[in-house]
Amino acid sequence: MYLAIKEMKHNKFRYGLIIMMIMLISYLIFILTSLATGLAESNRQAIDSWQAEAIVLNADADGSLRKASLTTSQVQKITKNKGPASVIGELSVTASQKKSQHKAAAELLGINKSQFIYHDLKIIAGRNFKHNFEAVVDQSLANKGYQLGDDITVAANTPKIKIVGFTKNAQLSVAPVIYTSLATWQQIKYGGTPIANSSAVVFKNNFSDKLNADTEKLTMAQFIQKLPGYQAQNLTFEFMIGFLLIITLIIIAIFLYILTIQKLPIFAVLKAQGIPTRYLIKNTVMQAFLITIIGLILGVILAAITKLMLPKAVPMSFNYQLLFGATVALLIMSLLGSLIPTRTIKKVDPAAMIGGN
Repeated sequence: MYLAIKEMKHNKFRYGLIIMMIMLISYLIFILTSLATGLAESNRQAIDSWQAEAIVLNADADGSLRKASLTTSQVQKITKNKGPASVIGELSVTASQKKSQHKAAAELLGINKSQFIYHDLKIIAGRNFKHNFEAVVDQSLANKGYQLGDDITVAANTPKIKIVGFTKNAQLSVAPVIYTSLATWQQIKYGGTPIANSSAVVFKNNFSDKLNADTEKLTMAQFIQKLPGYQAQNLTFEFMIGFLLIITLIIIAIFLYILTIQKLPIFAVLKAQGIPTRYLIKNTVMQAFLITIIGLILGVILAAITKLMLPKAVPMSFNYQLLFGATVALLIMSLLGSLIPTRTIKKVDPAAMIGGN
């Protein structure tokens, strides 16, 4: 440790450069991880808030809520003796209001007032809806200028919906959710002759009962994976982070290898004085550990500052478990990179280096 620190102090510029590189790479990894987490959460926030274990859709929907449609008779068969359930209707809409001329893509969800999703809604302002054409909306709409009492239009030739409450953590497919009654949803979706259909049934608990061939049960984890773009988005970020980790290993290995080559005469003198090879290798690994730790700390600070400066519209979320995993992965990669020059250190011959032959 003493030799590693002393050498780093003596060559501040060299080690400062590699620390800066690690800081920038770790910063990029932390930002990408946080963006990936934020985007994933904005895809599934509403689903997570239901705290449900299973969902049933029609078989032809292939797990897609947007393509799903269940008849009243199907819902009755599905919900029979299966515990707490909530019937939902889903429709992608564009919400607008006259006073601001602002339009926002949203997910209109019709729910039943007697079922658990309605009762579990966490209202942070206003109240829960009680009548048709009233709605509770995600707080992100408040950031866009929508207020309690506003009348919003979600479809042509349909009555306006009044915002009576705001809730948090209610986004689906990166769009704010508008919770309203199932009857309101049916009238908006099917127009002047509303049909008593719904999109799916959400169950608080999983069940093993067999369903008819025209319906399909998915666990919530399976359903989330089928959300549009969710899986592809996560895989993209995972590959990017993986490549950055490999780049870290290569950078550390190259840097330490060059330093090792430059220090071969010094290693030869130290070996001639009786310093064991094991100690010199330990010193190299310790240097890699120290510069990585310093770079990681600076990267974390930079990422935290960035989060504070970014607008609320940017879906960035720090998942501390994932960030800790990324930190450990970076540390492991740097230590692996530091082991590459050890073979060169072992082969140093003091007699040849000092004697010239």
